[in-house]
Amino acid sequence: MAEIIQKDGTWGFDGDAVRIVPGRDKGVGLLRQSLGEVVVPLRAIAGISFEPGRKAGRLRLRLRDGACPLLQVTGGRLPESSDPYRLAVESDRSGVAEYFVDEVRNALLLEQVESGPVEAYLLPGPAVPITVAAGDGTVAFDGDRVGLDWNWTTEEAKSSGGPREFRVADLRGVEWSPSKGLDNGWIRFTLAGAPPAPAPKYDPCTVELFGFRKDPLMALVAAAVAVRMPHPAAVPEPVPAAAAAAAPELAAGAPEPSGPEDHDALLRRLRELGDLHQSGILTADEFTAAKQAVLRRF
Repeated sequence: MAEIIQKDGTWGFDGDAVRIVPGRDKGVGLLRQSLGEVVVPLRAIAGISFEPGRKAGRLRLRLRDGACPLLQVTGGRLPESSDPYRLAVESDRSGVAEYFVDEVRNALLLEQVESGPVEAYLLPGPAVPITVAAGDGTVAFDGDRVGLDWNWTTEEAKSSGGPREFRVADLRGVEWSPSKGLDNGWIRFTLAGAPPAPAPKYDPCTVELFGFRKDPLMALVAAAVAVRMPHPAAVPEPVPAAAAAAAPELAAGAPEPSGPEDHDALLRRLRELGDLHQSGILTADEFTAAKQAVLRRF
């Protein structure tokens, strides 16, 4: 087993996975401390490198695109102190770091692990339940439902509607953006069929982030939600012929309507889908997908 222990953290490799434990040094960001231990399976690794420096070097683990939900939602925008796949290495331990790199690279070659993108998450994401208070609100997620609550900094246009709650199954997406310069960041939850969102400070499905210490923790919430949603690169499963005939909304590549549709007709369609679900013709997943397709037409 290869192992390197630093103030920044400890990395171990047993031939099957890289185990990453954050350190307690002041340079370790709050996100890494809160995320805790991360186990990266060998098949999720695209590469590894060591960058020597005069005072300290950096050990970097590169994951395959789409393997980690945290990297998926942050899109390379995490600050280095928050990046769990980077380890600061003291100059006198560079030899150990290079040995660690060789061990991982040899395993990747022996197992013939591909370095290309994946169509499913290979890491489980942050543990739930998780609750983070930052910016103008608090987000709580139990693995199924997302709850948003507001504080004294929230604009009245957003807080007047009270706390929000919705299920992962009703979401079309989750987006995290960090604060940058004078621009605030946000974590936004997009509901299926919802109209274009207003600015984050007025959007009741968005928590605006002001650039304070706890802001990066919202990326953990976003990752915990994202890993429970369809993977962005996943190929949709074929719909059974009987279900597709009963609910055309499920058919892959079904054309979107070119103009507005009659709301009464859409409401009737929702009732029909409910009847098909109750009668067993549509599964729960098929019913949810078809319902969301109809809601998008409103």
